[in-house]
Parts: sequence; structure tokens; C-alpha cells
Amino acid sequence: MEYDHIVIRYGELTLKGRNRKLFTTQLANNVRQALRNFPAIKVDKKRDRMYIVLNGEDPDAIMEKCRKIFGIQNMSVALKVENDETAIKEQALKLITETENVRTFKISTKRSNKEFPIGSQEFNHVLGGYLLANTENITVDVHQPDLEITVDIRSEATYLTSKKVPGATGLPVGSSGKSLLLLSGGIDSPVAGYLTMKRGVQLEAIHFHSPPYTSERAKEKVLDLAEKLSFYGHSIKVHIVPFTALQQKIHREIPHGYSMTVMRRMMMRISEEVAKQEGILSIVTGESLGQVASQTMESMHAINAVTNYPVIRPLVTMDKDEIIRISEDIDMYDISIRPFEDCCTVFVPKQPKTKPKLEKVEQFEANITFDQDIQEILSSIETIEIQAKDKQEEEMEDLL
Repeated sequence: MEYDHIVIRYGELTLKGRNRKLFTTQLANNVRQALRNFPAIKVDKKRDRMYIVLNGEDPDAIMEKCRKIFGIQNMSVALKVENDETAIKEQALKLITETENVRTFKISTKRSNKEFPIGSQEFNHVLGGYLLANTENITVDVHQPDLEITVDIRSEATYLTSKKVPGATGLPVGSSGKSLLLLSGGIDSPVAGYLTMKRGVQLEAIHFHSPPYTSERAKEKVLDLAEKLSFYGHSIKVHIVPFTALQQKIHREIPHGYSMTVMRRMMMRISEEVAKQEGILSIVTGESLGQVASQTMESMHAINAVTNYPVIRPLVTMDKDEIIRISEDIDMYDISIRPFEDCCTVFVPKQPKTKPKLEKVEQFEANITFDQDIQEILSSIETIEIQAKDKQEEEMEDLL
């Protein structure tokens, strides 16, 4: 069957009232960006639907791209037909006869165009009767049909669809501001980034790199995770922080039980400064309450005390199995478990404090000057912009 359109349905976006246009415009921009390698298509944004005019492009490849775009509830390939009873009947017959393995069908008519002369329920019977009269060995089943034909009669045209493909749901990336993701290279932080993007947040990432204790392969792993995340939204800036000297200083100067807490406080201070420079309003972490020593309530309180920025923790109530399932579903797990250590595994104390006291942390830090170290780090950060590439783009780069 040669379809000419893809219908995109918004879902949650329809609840946005007067702000709906902001969200749908952002979604349309994201769709155009994701489909930039399909030059013939046209994106037509309406108030409660979006249409991709295919103009001969492959609908399956486009649908696969669109499945990773947040803000899409579901979508369908479609045939656009004039608001004419005869034209609708002819195209519906073509649809049912050219679809394989159809023995039963159902018609569902939605008539938002009240100028169309036949009501929804009546048109179900009219079209169903026509299809029964013009096909063989095909019957109606309103409960579990092999094929459900939806007839969406709108003001500009009628759209015939037969199957809904689930979208990524959520809100369009870029509609809810920007946040800075602490991207370690493990399982948790990329999942946290994914879930944050699902709420419409555009991400930049920050990674703390401690050579020679952490290798270039660990850095490469983080960049690969950032590329996976970029498939769900815009390009992602990754800020690589040279953390070795400061980490060594913490190891030397801070009592070992508190060194993990102080290290994470320094990470948060540096992250806040990067966020300020980039015009970012919040920070995202992959923390899950109680998972490790630095993720107890007391630890989070002591670490948070160095910043006034909102800290978003999408995984805070999840257990490890839940996080792993999401990581596998979004195709990041195999990258995350590559055996290259990140800086959080360097100089790990044998008995880190699980209930650090903020007063003690501040007392230890008061005897040491970290401001100069942080300024030197900020002046040495390497920033890499990651853009999702499809197979065609990768092949072209290989040829150059």
C-alpha cells in the first residue's frame, strides 16, 4: 500500500491550553531536525494533529525516526482523500484489498467536519456495507478485527489510517528549558538524562575525567552515551572536566570517610559554574536513594548544600532493576557496562560515611582552599558537541 502521509497525534500536548502552540511549534521543529535527511517531506502542523507529507519518501524509515521524538503520543501512516463519499469508499476498498491477511475489519469514523453530510455512526454502516459488498471472504468484527480502518473527516480533507504506532510520549525537547547532566558513564546517569529529556528538557552534559586513573576509553564511552541521548533530542554539548589534581588533593587533605562527600560537593560547585556560563537553570544527577553511600538522605543533604540550583533526580525512587530495564530499552546498557572506570571509582574510601554531618564537612573544607583549584579547572574544560548521526551520514563521513 502506498501511503502519502503520516499522521502524528500529540497526546499530553493537547492539555496545554493557551500554551499549546509553544509546544507544538517546538515539536514541529524537532521533527524537521530529525527528518533532515528526507528532503522531500513537508511537515504540516495543525492545532491538534501534525501531518508529514511523504512526497515519495519511505514511511517506515520516517516512522522509525519519529518513534524517538518526545511529544508524540502515537502516529499512523495515512491516505489523504477528498471529503467525498465516493472517493473515501474507493480508497478504503484499496486499503483493505492491498493489506495482507485481512479476514475481518472494523470501521471507526471521526467527523470533526460537521459539514460532511453523513454522521459518524451512519458512515460506519455505509462504508462497512460498501466494503462487504465489494470483497470476498471478509467479515466485520467490532471487537478484535484484523484491520481497523479509521476515517478521520476534517475540514481540509479525510485521512484513512489503519494502525497506530506508539510514540515516545512526554514533552518536546526544548519546551521545558535546559539542564546540565552529570554524566558518569555508568548505567544510572544516561537513564536520568533520558527521563529528563522526556519532560521536554534540553540537555548539556558534564563529565569528570581523571587521567591517568581514568582512560581515554572511559571518555569515549561517555561520548558514545551522549550520542545515544542526542537521538532523542538536540545535539548535546559535553563538558570534559580535568579532575585529577583536585581529586588527588581531596584524597590527601580530607579524612577518608568524608572524601567522597567532599568530592561530590566539588563536582556540584564546578557544575553550577558551568551551568551559569551556559545559561542553564538546573542540574540532573543519576542518584537513586540508598543505592550507594553518597546517595543516602544525609549525603544528598550535605552535597546539595553547596548550590542553590535545583537538582533533578529522576531515578530517586527507582531500584537498580528498574533502571537497568530502561537502560536496555533505550539501547544504552551495553555501552554503560563497558569495563572502563570513571572518576567516582578512583580513591574510593574503604568506609565512606553514609550519614555525613554537614557541619563536619564544612569544617574540613574550611581548612583547605579549593577556590583556586576550581578556577583552574574551569579554564581548562574541553567542550565537545555531539550530534546524532544516522547510517547515511556515517557512511558519507567514512568516504571523506
